[in-house]
Amino acid sequence: MTRILFVTVVLALTLSACAPAAPTIDAAQIQASAMAAASTMIALTVAAVPTNTPVPPTPLPSPTPLPLPTLAAQPTLPSLASPTTASTGSCNQLLDVGSAGPSANIVIKNDSKAPITFSMGFNKKNTFGQCGYMSWAIGKAQSITVSMPQVRTNLGDACYWVYAWINDPKKPTQFGSNSIYCIDNGLKWTFDVTPTKITLTPP
Repeated sequence: MTRILFVTVVLALTLSACAPAAPTIDAAQIQASAMAAASTMIALTVAAVPTNTPVPPTPLPSPTPLPLPTLAAQPTLPSLASPTTASTGSCNQLLDVGSAGPSANIVIKNDSKAPITFSMGFNKKNTFGQCGYMSWAIGKAQSITVSMPQVRTNLGDACYWVYAWINDPKKPTQFGSNSIYCIDNGLKWTFDVTPTKITLTPP
C-alpha cells in the first residue's frame, strides 16, 4: 500500500512538472502594440479632417471706358485772295525763312479798328535760292514781332511786297502798297497798318 502511494505521489509530481508554465507578458511588445494602435488612430483622424479648399477670387469689374472729350469746332478763316503783287510759279508758296539767309526783326502794328491779316514776301529767289511769302493774323490794336530774311540788293535780291486784309465785319477791305521795301539790315523795322494804308518806319 505504501508502495502504491509512493508511485502515485511520484506520478503526480511528474505530471505537475510536465505541465506548461503560464506565459509571461513582454512589456516591450505591449508598448509596441500600443504605439502602432495610436499611430493608426492619429493617421485616421488626420485623414478625416476636411482639406481647405481655396476660395476662388472675386472677379474684378472691367473698367468702364470714359467718354472721349468732344472737340470744339475749329474756327474757319476767311479765304484770302493772293496779293496782286505776288508772283506765280514756284514763288507762290510759304517762304522757308530758316533757309533764306540772315534775318531782320520786323514789328507789324495793327492801327486799324479791326483784326487784320498781313502778308509780305518776294517774288524772286534771293541769294540763298529762296522765295515766297509769310502771313500773320493780328488782333485789333495789337502788334507782333517777326523774323524775316534780309534783302541784299547789291547781290540782286528782290525787295519785299506787302499786303493787308482789314477783317472788319461791317467794312472789310484789302490793299497792298505801291512801294517795295528793301529790309537790308538786322535792326528793327516797323510796319504800321491803318484802315487805308501801310507805312514802313526804318531803324
